Formats: sequence, C-alpha cells, structure tokens
Amino acid sequence: MKKLKYIFVSGGVISGIGKGVTSASIGLLLKAAGHRVTPIKFENYLNIDAGTINPIEHGDPFLCEDGTEADMDIGTYEKMLGEDMGADNFVTMGKIYQTVIDRERRFEYNGEDVEAIPHITDEIIARIKHAGRKGKADVVLIELGGTAGEYQNVFYYEAARILTLNNPGDVIHVHVSYVPTPQHLGEPKTKPTQLSVRTLNSMGIQPDFIVARSNAYLDQRRRDRFALFCNMHPEDIISNPDVDHVYELPLILHKQHITKRISEKLSIEYKEPELKQWSDLVKKVKAPKKYEVEVAIVGKYFGTGDYQLKDAYAALFDALDHSAWDNDAVIKTRWVAAEEVEKKGVEIIGNPDGIIVPIGWGKRGSEGMIAAASYAREKKIPYLGLCYGMQLSVVAFARDALGWKDANSTEIDQTSKHPVVHIIENQKKLLQNRAYGGTMRLGGWDAKMKKGSRAWEMYGEKDITSERHRHRYEFNNEFAKEMERAGLIVSARSVKENLVEIVELPKSDHPFYVGTQGHPEYKSRPLDPHPLFVAFTAACVNQNKSL
Repeated sequence: MKKLKYIFVSGGVISGIGKGVTSASIGLLLKAAGHRVTPIKFENYLNIDAGTINPIEHGDPFLCEDGTEADMDIGTYEKMLGEDMGADNFVTMGKIYQTVIDRERRFEYNGEDVEAIPHITDEIIARIKHAGRKGKADVVLIELGGTAGEYQNVFYYEAARILTLNNPGDVIHVHVSYVPTPQHLGEPKTKPTQLSVRTLNSMGIQPDFIVARSNAYLDQRRRDRFALFCNMHPEDIISNPDVDHVYELPLILHKQHITKRISEKLSIEYKEPELKQWSDLVKKVKAPKKYEVEVAIVGKYFGTGDYQLKDAYAALFDALDHSAWDNDAVIKTRWVAAEEVEKKGVEIIGNPDGIIVPIGWGKRGSEGMIAAASYAREKKIPYLGLCYGMQLSVVAFARDALGWKDANSTEIDQTSKHPVVHIIENQKKLLQNRAYGGTMRLGGWDAKMKKGSRAWEMYGEKDITSERHRHRYEFNNEFAKEMERAGLIVSARSVKENLVEIVELPKSDHPFYVGTQGHPEYKSRPLDPHPLFVAFTAACVNQNKSL
C-alpha cells in the first residue's frame, strides 16, 4: 500500500491572496502528471458550513453535488480538476468543534479531559487522512484558510506540524504570500513575506516553497532575498504574477518547474504533465473574439460598504466566461441593483443583449427583479432566471399574462391570493423551528425533460437531466394549468416529487426566455461549459447582431 503524501498550502500577509487558485493549480499539475489528488479546504469560521453566511460577507457559497454548501475555493477545485467535490473536501472549525464536543457527550473519550491539543488537532488530521483514503489519493492537497498568525487557525497549523513530524519525507509546505510594490517606492518589498515565514517558523513549520503573489514576475534579487532570509533555495521561490486570466496560472507555475520540485521533495515519480488541453484552453481564452455582448445582471448582493464586489455571484460570472469562449464572444456584465430598479424604474436597465436575474433571498429588491423579468419579456431581450430569478419570472408572468396583480411568492407576501411560488410542507416545519442551515432542497436532483422544449434541446435531447439545488420555495403546482394555458411552458419536472424545475416561453414568442430552479452555474467548467449558459450567450450574440 502506497504511503499518502501531503501538501499544505498556507497564506501570508493578506487574505484573498489566491491560495485556492494556487492549490487547484498544483492539483491540476500533479493530476496531469498521472497522480491522484484529493484537495481539502479548512475554513476558520465556526459556522458548520457556508450556507448561512451572507454572500456579501464571504462570497458565493459553492454548492456541491452532494448538497454541501462550501467555500468558493471548492468551485475552483472542481473547475481546475474537472471532478466533483463534496463534504469530505470542505471542513470548518465549527464542524471540527461540533464533532469533538458530540463525541465527548457520547463518552467516547472515556472520561478523559478533552483539550484543543490533541483532540482538536487529532480530528483535523483524521479528516485529512479520511479524505485521502476515500479519494484513493496519492497526494492530499490541504488548503488552510486565513493567513499565518491568526488566532482562528492556529490549530490547523498545529495539526500540520504534528503531521509533518510524524510523516518525515511525506509532507511539504507551500506558503502563498503577498509581495507589495508601493507606488511611492516603485520596487517590490519582501519584508512582509519574511515576517510571515518567521511566523510559520515560530509554529515549527519551514516552508518548502514560497509562491509570491505580485504585480509582475519576481526578479532575481527578490528571489535571492527570500532565499537568504527564509532559509530556502532560490529555485523554490515561485513567482505568481497578476494575469489576465486565472487559468494561465498552472502553466506559469509549471514553467518554473514546481511540478518537478514537488515530485523530488515528496519522492514520487515525476512525469511531464500532459497539459495540451489546458494550453489550448488558455490560447482560446486569450484569442481575440468576434463578438462583444452586454449582459445586465439584476441582483441584490453587489455592495459591501463603499465597494462593489462580484464574489457574491462568483460561480455565475465563471459560467458566463465559459460560455462566452464557446461562442467566440466577450461578455461585458453590467451590475444593476434591484433596489435601484424599484426606485428609478426599469429604464435604468437600458437595452442590453441579455438579462440575468440570479439567486436571492427575501423581500428586499424583489419588485425590481420582477420588473426586470417583465421588461425582458416585453422587450424580447434574452432572459435567464436562476433559482430566485426563475421564481420571480413566474410571478411576473402571472401578473402580466393572467392579470393577477397580487401574484407573488409566499417568501415575499403570505397574504397573496395567487401564491404562484410557495413553500412545500416539509420545509414549513423547518422554518417554524428556525432550522435554516443545511435544510433546504440541496444538491443534485434529477428532472424529466419535456420533449421538444427549448430546454430539452439545450440539454442534448436527454429525457433525464440533473442540476444542483439550493432553495426552499417552489413553483405552486396549483396554478400550473392556468399558467400553461396562458403560454408558459413547464419544460422540466423533478423525477422524485414532480416539482417544476424549468419554465420557458415558446420560441415563437421570445428569442430566449428560460428560468431554472436549479443552479447550472455550479456545474459549468472551463473545459465543459454548461449548455444552458452556452445557449443563453448564443441568444445574446444573435440579439447583438440583430440590433
């Protein structure tokens, strides 16, 4: 039986430095060299998962096939490695504490006093080894959340130290750190990373590699400084410069021989990675495009303080990029705050080539989203409604086509006489008990497609498809027949409970109008763009050409 090998990836100086992309890139290189890789991300927060966190606070929770609500980095792993992730690939400190405390309550520690070390660290190490065994991995890639020196993640670093001590020659450490270039100085400064490595050293960890995030490639002087002050070889200082496209990073790292150096340090067989498919992708991404289209995204999670961020819809933006490359197009997204639509009217949406209403929760901004769905239908602008955007397009249709002016979702208005979107019975009890975390319709659900529909064609004329779900409220089947008579097409229903999954308008009425209860954005990958997004982008290109 082969011994498991372990690669820890830590961060220094600032959060959001790119540990996830670096980890995924290393995983891609090792996989391309013939090794089985299992990644696992450890987060600092005490939430059990990412599902109850405000997306503005921590970005878009990535939804896995098994229903795990995880960090965005898990989505990066899926996109880079081309594999589904799940519960074994994502762990929070809250989940670690919960497991240890539950075990103590069951007297599984036999009366021993339960302490952070060794019990918390033992649980961390056990999860790392379990993920590796379950994934039949050669290498387990462990990303540690946060930055070195934070009190929240000290037990992760202690577990890493213990695992390194007990497995000599089988563990290496990659430290991803920031090298700033202050404008008033005009040169990269290595001191912040030197201090970050000093913090690692104080915890008993010596990095094997420094991956230096910076504006441009490191020069030899900076590499030599790192080598001298961080007790390392210059060839183990890897430059990670700003790039136009994140998918360039694996190729950039490989050119600096990181794959070979990792193989040598872990004593695993080195083979030149097969990267042609990935190289071809990068060429395709960077090539000049024939078309440029504008897509307006009418959402509610763009702002944080005085800043506008796209992380709340990270998977959506990725899926749009993937579909754009497949259509020889560039998509320019314009963010439209749903509350601004309510205040100023739908005219602020303008005349884009496409409109998307994405995921959302609660009443705030809902009328702006409903107005956007109506606007897209009336103006014949390609429309894609995702989850909440599908539900609110149904509300818009009920109001416009059937004249039910009070039509709504019971999430927004429980007094409506036409609750065309409602909560199903098994979810009512959960809400009454305030059981929010991990209790929605989550993960992959099979759906039966309506033959001849637009959706059926988009999915390759398959009778059964599957999408990932993350919601409580559903299309109310009580109103289905009336809405279908008015022209709405129900093009997919769940196999298990006959719930409406996809709605659309006929091709004769609209160039592209589709709402899906699922989340196709989570299944799109750069080498395999999602067909729904590919079709939507194609409709936007056609819209642009017809103007």
